[in-house]
Amino acid sequence: MKKPSSLLRRAVSSDHGPEAGNWVDRELAGCKFKDARLGERFRKLLGQIASAVGQTIPFVCRDWANTKAAYRFFSNDRVSEEAILSGHFQATRDRTAATDGHVS
Repeated sequence: MKKPSSLLRRAVSSDHGPEAGNWVDRELAGCKFKDARLGERFRKLLGQIASAVGQTIPFVCRDWANTKAAYRFFSNDRVSEEAILSGHFQATRDRTAATDGHVS
């Protein structure tokens, strides 16, 4: 069985073309940010983080401008843990509801 991090990396890697975008879209569909631009920024940031699961923000962002933007995003008063996780929770509920068997 593959590690979850390798599955995540594979799901969003650029090698998978539209599949990667679809995964991110499904995962973020339920996110509720106060500003649509925050949702777009989070989408980009999630793609960066997923490309190197377990690495530091500076490593996944690759340059100072993107690193600074990521830290600004996470420290933004209009970004909450609830807003970030709401899409993931909704996507997880949808996946669970779509299966008849055991969910692992």
